[in-house]
Amino acid sequence: MLKRVLIANRGEIALRILRACRELGIETVAVYSEADQEALHVQLAGQAVCIGPARAADSYLNQEALLTVAQATGCDGIHPGYGFLSENADFADACAQAGLTFIGPSGDAIRKAGSKSAARSLMQAAGVPVTPGSDGPVASVEAALAAAESVGYPVLLKASAGGGGRGIRRVEQPEDLPGAYAEAKAEAKACFGDDEMYLEKLVLRPRHIEFQVLADRCGHTIHLGDRDCSVQRRNQKLIEEAPAWCLTPALRARMGDAAVRAAQAVGYENAGTVEFLLDSDGEHFYFMEMNTRIQVEHGVTELVTGVDLVREQLRIASGLSLDIRQEDVVLHGHAIECRINAEDPLHGFRPCPGKVDFLHFPGGNGVRVDSCLYNGCTLSPYYDSMAAKLLAHAPTRVQAIRKMRRCLEEFCLEGFPTNAELSYQILYHPEFILSQCTTAFLDEHLEELLAFNRKLDESEASL
Repeated sequence: MLKRVLIANRGEIALRILRACRELGIETVAVYSEADQEALHVQLAGQAVCIGPARAADSYLNQEALLTVAQATGCDGIHPGYGFLSENADFADACAQAGLTFIGPSGDAIRKAGSKSAARSLMQAAGVPVTPGSDGPVASVEAALAAAESVGYPVLLKASAGGGGRGIRRVEQPEDLPGAYAEAKAEAKACFGDDEMYLEKLVLRPRHIEFQVLADRCGHTIHLGDRDCSVQRRNQKLIEEAPAWCLTPALRARMGDAAVRAAQAVGYENAGTVEFLLDSDGEHFYFMEMNTRIQVEHGVTELVTGVDLVREQLRIASGLSLDIRQEDVVLHGHAIECRINAEDPLHGFRPCPGKVDFLHFPGGNGVRVDSCLYNGCTLSPYYDSMAAKLLAHAPTRVQAIRKMRRCLEEFCLEGFPTNAELSYQILYHPEFILSQCTTAFLDEHLEELLAFNRKLDESEASL
């Protein structure tokens, strides 16, 4: 096993990694920016080192500083978590060159999966369905127009190196494409340092279904079932479930096989996620992208499979083979996760982090909370606005929904607004209860969902 791991991240995922390491007897070294000196992961780690100012580019994205700290503290592994450098192929290579184990796939696999246009070609060769689109990158507006004309409008312009909903523009008609192309390229360059674009046909009102995969360096690749992540705003997931209630056993098997082929096509190792769009007909699905890291929503898969995914990451990185076969994977019950973000839905989802004046998390059987917050701490404005993840697990989906409603009723955070009330309203919406939500759900029902919140806000203002 690895002996000492540098956790190259912050927040709740840093805590998640730290806890898994501790349970495996692996020592930990945390890193933190000047803004995070009182963060919980810093307080709980065996050792903590400041790596720079608050700005991520000067701290959590500073590859040289991370490698220097890892070597100086005697680490033999680096876990990147999600975000930051987790899907940076050059960083994975740099770790290997420094004699450090990157707890994730190789730089080569990250490049193959990370370039969305290149991944499409690999998936086609592996027999994984892809949406109609451009044959490789579109290097000019003229090329984009030609590709869009070929597949038909509406289309999506997407950054090849993109993720997290950034670098994407929907285009309804030819005259809108030049402006959207310029905007998407600029956003992609700013977010990823790479402005290569590709184009694909927009699948209208699909579901967002993803499969968790695990692969070791001995050539064994399995999937751990699926998640439904269709409830999202501007391509940012809000509520996730496992398993996807809309899938038949036959369709689940087909999609799972495709996910395994996708991972094998890029020579994948460690934990990853293959994301699909499920067409409105409920039968046809298309490869969307592969995330070469642990996902934010990995907890719902852990709850229904009983598999500790971060533990598996550490075992695989240590050179151990999977001790789970595909036939061993059984999904038990249903799990739901709500992401609690420091944002104000009543005012355009404006980010509003700040000091936590009072905090109470829900508990009870089948309830899990992943968060780095504590009473009196401050949620930094420099990073992601996620404050907590509430997870509920129960024997059936209806019971899981009721349990999550109860969790949101118990949850209390005073100090800044969150989207918790919005999540609560979603759990009562008929389309959610009947598992009919598509990726268009929140756009179609946002005003309806916020109406109750707005009335409460107005009532409190009048007091």
